[in-house]
Amino acid sequence: MPHIPVAILGATGAVGQRFVQLLADHPWFHIAALTGSERSAGQPYGRACRWVVPGEMPEAVREMTVLPSTPEALAAAAPNARLLFSALPSGVAREVEPALAAAGYAVCSNASAHRLDPDVPLLIPEVNADHLALIPHQQQRRGWPGFIVTSPNCSTTGVVLPLKPLHEAFGVRQVQVVTLQAVSGAGYPGVPSLEILDNVIPYIAGEEDKLEQEPRKLLGRVVGDRVEEAPITLSAQVHRVPVFDGHLAALSIGFATEPTPEAVAEVLRDYRPSSEVAALPSAPQRLLIVRQEPDRPQPRRDRDAEGGMAVTVGRIRRCPLLHIRLISLVHNTLRGAAGGAILNAELLVQAGGLSQEVQ
Repeated sequence: MPHIPVAILGATGAVGQRFVQLLADHPWFHIAALTGSERSAGQPYGRACRWVVPGEMPEAVREMTVLPSTPEALAAAAPNARLLFSALPSGVAREVEPALAAAGYAVCSNASAHRLDPDVPLLIPEVNADHLALIPHQQQRRGWPGFIVTSPNCSTTGVVLPLKPLHEAFGVRQVQVVTLQAVSGAGYPGVPSLEILDNVIPYIAGEEDKLEQEPRKLLGRVVGDRVEEAPITLSAQVHRVPVFDGHLAALSIGFATEPTPEAVAEVLRDYRPSSEVAALPSAPQRLLIVRQEPDRPQPRRDRDAEGGMAVTVGRIRRCPLLHIRLISLVHNTLRGAAGGAILNAELLVQAGGLSQEVQ
């Protein structure tokens, strides 16, 4: 496949750096432009960006000039880059992403600004690839030649990936979720050290609402020009903990048909996405990894499974309040952020969702 030129919006931040890292040697995409804030624009990326992710900054981007996140700047510097990966802050993304879609760009966004818009796909390819059907409705309703596709919250990804096969098999009805979320989820510089060392913070702004709303859209079905949400009640409590990467979620799940722990483990272990999704370059060979040890998954030991793109599940037991309880772990900046958005873009390419105008 010829390499498709792409741009990364908000490339100097922690998630933007993950995009740079993952796209530097991507088999389908090559980085043609990087954007940043007004403070960074006009500088070489190597000077504007304080590199904070593991490994070295790719040499190919060091001398690239950081651009403003505007259609005019992108069109002038990289006219062939019509596919954009957005790591913009949500408040900025709310205004910038629609302007870029209106200018004909395909925007694969990691920001939360448009996730719950009725005509914007909120996408995990292994869960709801069929939600790409919303794109033509979005373009027609808004008069855009381009479009926006979003990735869910990083914790939502670690919750929904195991819920998907369980919902298909047994019908999920209620979910109580308690998360232990890594500090990298707060970006850089993130949580002050004197707040998080020797401490747990039982509040992350906006996270509980996302965990209670996004899974219903992801597990819903497209009906005409909208998503009919899954009839699932979720209750979430979130905590920031002194772990660098890896979000843990403790789930208690009630089902329409009560399964045994053994049946739950078998369904999770046997779940396979479609062959089309499994063939995408960023798709893990093993999507859901079931651990039998009584003390797994653990962030330090399990977050990097399958290059950080798998979700690890363990401690599957009966629940005295609902039916089943389990622990799920996701690498929040890989599977839960940049890697998930790149997988979405790969699905768009494979499905022919990038028109000649966009490409």
